[in-house]
Amino acid sequence: MTYFAGIWPESASFSDEGLGPVPSSWKGFCQSGDQFKATACNRKLIGARWFVDGFMAQTGRQLNLSRSGEYLSPRDVDGHGTHTSSTAAGSHVANVSYGGVGLGTARGGAPRARLAMYKVCWNVLGGVCASADILKAFDEAIKDGVHVLSLSIGASSLPLYSEVDGRDAIAIGSFHAVARGITVVCAAGNDGPEPQTVKNTAPWIITVAASTMDRAFPTQITLGNNKTFQVSY
Repeated sequence: MTYFAGIWPESASFSDEGLGPVPSSWKGFCQSGDQFKATACNRKLIGARWFVDGFMAQTGRQLNLSRSGEYLSPRDVDGHGTHTSSTAAGSHVANVSYGGVGLGTARGGAPRARLAMYKVCWNVLGGVCASADILKAFDEAIKDGVHVLSLSIGASSLPLYSEVDGRDAIAIGSFHAVARGITVVCAAGNDGPEPQTVKNTAPWIITVAASTMDRAFPTQITLGNNKTFQVSY
């Protein structure tokens, strides 16, 4: 399972406890950078790389790390990559709760899957993912021997480009991956319900919509005046 965002490798969701050796078919590696050592990878997080040359060529500037808090490394700056990758393939983590309620064991959809992270998006200028970096990451992931590619990113502008338009890097890159037998899963975006707001609609991509749930997290809170109320998250 491969993601195109950053990751926080210390998360318990990426523990390799109980996993065997890294498959011999894996050709990727773990790339060092700011606040990220190659030794952060293990038998669960088997690869992590970052791509920024396309962004710098596109914008003509270096990353302003002091302003954005970004890391020139695979490290996740805003939690998005860590969140999505652990949702899909996080290991079992016991005694997890939300604000002290809903206590239980957290796990991803495929907890024994291996993970590789290819960071192509940068927390500057409202969030930038350069097409050249996306395409480079696709190429490297294909060469590294991934089985599934998952991208929780999409175009920000409407109307969307046609899937055969060279400006749609996700559609073009994913076509090359699918042609080599690699499944590509992409986010449909968080817009709507207006028309034409679904992203990543190329027919060779598995497009996954956001969802809601009817679960509530009731708990009691006591105010400074000693009055107690039951509220729900």
